Amino acid sequence: MRVDVVTAAHAEYAGYLPAAWESLRRQRHPHWTWRVQIDGPSDDVLDTLAACGAAADGRVRIGAHGTREGPGVARNIALGECTAPLVQNLDADDELEPEALAALSGALATHPAAGYAVGHARDLHGDGTLHTLPLAVPAGPLARGALAVAWASALPDQTLPPVHPAGVMWRRTLLLAVGGWAALRGVEDTATLIAGSALATGILLDMPTLRYRRHDAQRSRQNGNFSGGGVNICSSGSAPHSSPQGIPGKTDNQHPRRSRVTRTSRASRSAHAERSEYRDGRMRVGGRESAAGRRWRTRFR
Repeated sequence: MRVDVVTAAHAEYAGYLPAAWESLRRQRHPHWTWRVQIDGPSDDVLDTLAACGAAADGRVRIGAHGTREGPGVARNIALGECTAPLVQNLDADDELEPEALAALSGALATHPAAGYAVGHARDLHGDGTLHTLPLAVPAGPLARGALAVAWASALPDQTLPPVHPAGVMWRRTLLLAVGGWAALRGVEDTATLIAGSALATGILLDMPTLRYRRHDAQRSRQNGNFSGGGVNICSSGSAPHSSPQGIPGKTDNQHPRRSRVTRTSRASRSAHAERSEYRDGRMRVGGRESAAGRRWRTRFR
């Protein structure tokens, strides 16, 4: 089966793209297209892809949207251009193992009901050494919801998901059904994996398929001040307070996230969560199976 390999690329990671390209050229599976979506300024990425020969290869498609939106948005723009039945993520600073596309696409061909396939990820260090970590779940078929259950049972001692989300191969129909990569800062691929694995069965291969590069500039090691809450302009219908910091609705002694509106929304979300449950591999909301879960349970079972 044909595979679209999606890579979100930005200028800071341009230097890693030749290694990602070489890993694609080494693939035993011949039917692939590399879709590189440039996030932010494009000159450095374009120059690098031209210098390594990727830009001149007929299997490579390069897109750019000009603004810096993050990897989730960039991947989803590329996803909109995908036509192959299978979609493989490849981060700009990572590499695929030579057998990756053949093994993952072969697993999905052998298991037509599975919605995704994934293998081991080996850490790739600066000196070129590779370090393999043991799998947190047994290789083989993955039932719907199994990854979420395994992850929850390992908390708080283990905060990482039981398989590496950066190396997943998806059926394009399932990836589109979950809305593409999630709009969650820093965990786009993790959130997508948990959502997709709740709707469809998967296959875990007992072999390495991804080389996950460890370096100081990688996004997963960076911390920011994003709180995820935003600013409440008004609370309970009152007019915005003046703000010495220039933020509407915020004063020296009032934090915008402590308004009655925020407390109400949190309570509503909590109540909804209590009414939602995962049972027998099905997502149920208010005691009834959700429409999305019912539709994709029928498709991937």
